[in-house]
Amino acid sequence: MEWLMAPFEVTFVQRALWGGVLVSLICALAGTWVVLRGMAFLGDAMSHGMLPGIALASLLGGNLLVGAAVSAAVMALGVSAVGRSPRLSQDTSIGLLFVGMLSLGVIIVSRSQSFAVDLTGFLFGDVLAVRPADLAVLGGALVVALAVSVLGYRAFVALAFDERKAHTLGLRPRVAHAALLALLTLAIVASFHVVGTLLVFGLLIAPPAAMLPWARRIPVIMIGAGCLGASSTFIGLLLSWHLHTAAGASIAATAVVQFLLSTGVSGLHSRWVRTAPPTSTPDRPHIENGQTS
Repeated sequence: MEWLMAPFEVTFVQRALWGGVLVSLICALAGTWVVLRGMAFLGDAMSHGMLPGIALASLLGGNLLVGAAVSAAVMALGVSAVGRSPRLSQDTSIGLLFVGMLSLGVIIVSRSQSFAVDLTGFLFGDVLAVRPADLAVLGGALVVALAVSVLGYRAFVALAFDERKAHTLGLRPRVAHAALLALLTLAIVASFHVVGTLLVFGLLIAPPAAMLPWARRIPVIMIGAGCLGASSTFIGLLLSWHLHTAAGASIAATAVVQFLLSTGVSGLHSRWVRTAPPTSTPDRPHIENGQTS
């Protein structure tokens, strides 16, 4: 079993594991609502929309987290504002802002002398470079994400399944949607340094989507998604160590493979249930007029 545990005897791999687990838990909380509401495209767009802020903060020597947060907030506000246009669908608005923000980020990064290195770091992150300070930030983000999920649970549930009912119940769906965007922004901003803006989308979507066929209660989906994300972190780091592949990409790829396996097994199970003969039940005594026949 040395091949299984040897990588995690190294300090920086241990920090990478803890960082990946914390990211998985944060993404499980936010990603469950994203999957239930069908906001995957928005999540993808926001993860890429952080690039201009990250690039600008890097060039100016500022804090990357602050730059990412500002850029993600601008993206969220832009989606909300442009999405109100009656002539444009929400997907069109998100797509246009997505391309615009990503292009702006590449333009800013291209001003750097180390263009290729910087862009690769922004997109794919460096999970093996996680520091103790990063773990502290992720821990704080997890506490905030958990608090938002608990406090907004009732409104989020109503918003996910019937926005009109949420309005009828006085749950203020617009405020709930804004809080949901804030939760999504928190998850993406806190996680990009570990797996990058491109790969954070994998941990945000794949684990909750993999749990969806097997759970009927939202808290169960969240817990299962957190476990799947943590296991994909462990397996991804293990594969990266032995196969000499990129750690962040290996983690995200493992999460996607888990989703594909879950979907495949769920499909086979559904087919088996449809084709299985009905279960026979033992004959019960027929009671009529108090007499057993």
